[in-house]
Amino acid sequence: MPVTLPSSHCPPPALAQLLGITPDGPLAPAWSVSQWFGHRGAALQPEALRGRVIVLHAFQMLCRGCVHHGLPQAQRLHGILDGPEVAVLGLHTVFEHHEAMRAVSLQAFLHENRVAFPVGVDEAGPAGDPIPLTMRRYGLQGTPSLVLIDRAGRVRRTSFGAEDDVQLGATVAALVCERPV
Repeated sequence: MPVTLPSSHCPPPALAQLLGITPDGPLAPAWSVSQWFGHRGAALQPEALRGRVIVLHAFQMLCRGCVHHGLPQAQRLHGILDGPEVAVLGLHTVFEHHEAMRAVSLQAFLHENRVAFPVGVDEAGPAGDPIPLTMRRYGLQGTPSLVLIDRAGRVRRTSFGAEDDVQLGATVAALVCERPV
């Protein structure tokens, strides 16, 4: 059951800088997703999720750090915070081992690992470019990567590598406590 954060539990605004939240990020670019798993209906896009904080975990199913840290962390966040104020999503962004990571393999992987949040498949880049479209658009360095988008649809933080659970929870809480402009 998702948790609603009472305003008395909101971190002070000065903490945002310490948590690496940029004061005014760019609008989140659209995602180029060829297929969604765990989501029915209209394609998910940052614009359609305005009013909610978006936690986007970019991963590859053959990435050790993704499998052992990033995805379990996203699962925990989804179980605790996903709801009317927070949307937790995955982005399977393949920039290596393309032949081994087809949609049918990803579907089995998500089922076996009981991934409960929606996961989009990042569209491949143009011929000769191994970097998928959304990954390039967001300037992600690799996987696992994390993108935090505020209620107004602005990218407020991106990171590459393992995230500390407590720091990430505090960062998401700080963004939830902000009111959109």
